[in-house]
Amino acid sequence: MTNSSTQTWDAANYADNARFVSDLGAPVLDLLAPKAGERILDIGCGDGALTQKIAAVGADVVGIDHSASQVAGARALGLDAHVMDATHLIYADEFDAVFSNAALHWIKPPQAVVAGVATALKPGGRFVGEFGGFGNVSKIREASIAALNARGLDGEAANPWYFPTAEEYAELLAAHGFKVTSSVLIPRPTPLPGRMADWIKTLAQDFVAPVPEAEQDDFLEGVENDLAPDLKDADGKWTADYVRLRFSAHLED
Repeated sequence: MTNSSTQTWDAANYADNARFVSDLGAPVLDLLAPKAGERILDIGCGDGALTQKIAAVGADVVGIDHSASQVAGARALGLDAHVMDATHLIYADEFDAVFSNAALHWIKPPQAVVAGVATALKPGGRFVGEFGGFGNVSKIREASIAALNARGLDGEAANPWYFPTAEEYAELLAAHGFKVTSSVLIPRPTPLPGRMADWIKTLAQDFVAPVPEAEQDDFLEGVENDLAPDLKDADGKWTADYVRLRFSAHLED
C-alpha cells in the first residue's frame, strides 16, 4: 500500500465492519478458476478468507499483505502468508497466476505493482483481480473531502485511492506485456452491516486522521448527514456506492 496513507488494518475490526468485501469476492475467484497444483500469489490477502478458498482446491498459494494484523489472521488459518509491499515483490518466474481482491486501489504507484506481477509470473501466467474502479464510493469520497475542506483542511490531499477506468487499467496491463482478456467496471451498491461512520473509520481512515481526535465524532456525523439522503434508506440502513473494476489478463507463452 502507498506509504502516504494513514490507513491501518485490524483483522478483528475488519471482520466486524467489512467482511462483505471478501464475501463478495466469489465472482473474481471464479474468474481466476484456480486448479490443483498451481502456484498462486494472492496480493492483499487480508485475513485469508479468499486465500483459503484458493488453497482448498489444492493450489499452492502464497498470500501477501501490508498489514501484520491481517497476515497474522491468515496464518492462523494455516496459510502461507507474509507481510510484503506489493510495489516491491521479491518473486521471479514463480507463479502460474496472481490474484487480488479489493487491494489494488490502495497500492501506489500502480505501475510498480503490475511490473512486479509480470516478473513474478511464469510465461503464460495470468493476472486476475478486482478492485475499486472509476466512480467507486464517489459520494462518500466527495462528502468526506467537502467536510475536510469546510474545516480548513485539504480534503483532496487526504484521498488515498487509485480508481482507474477500465480502459486506463487495460492500457497499463498491456504496457507491461499482458494480453488483456477483460477489463470492466461493475456498479455494485453494497449494503453495510452498520453505520456509515463505521465504514469510514474502518476503510477510509485517511479522511478522519487530519481531524483532531476530539472532533472526529462530529466530523463523521456531519459526513453521515450529508450522505443520508442518497445512501441511507427509510429503515436507517446504509449502502456504499461501490463500483468495482474486474479484470483478467495473461502473459504470452
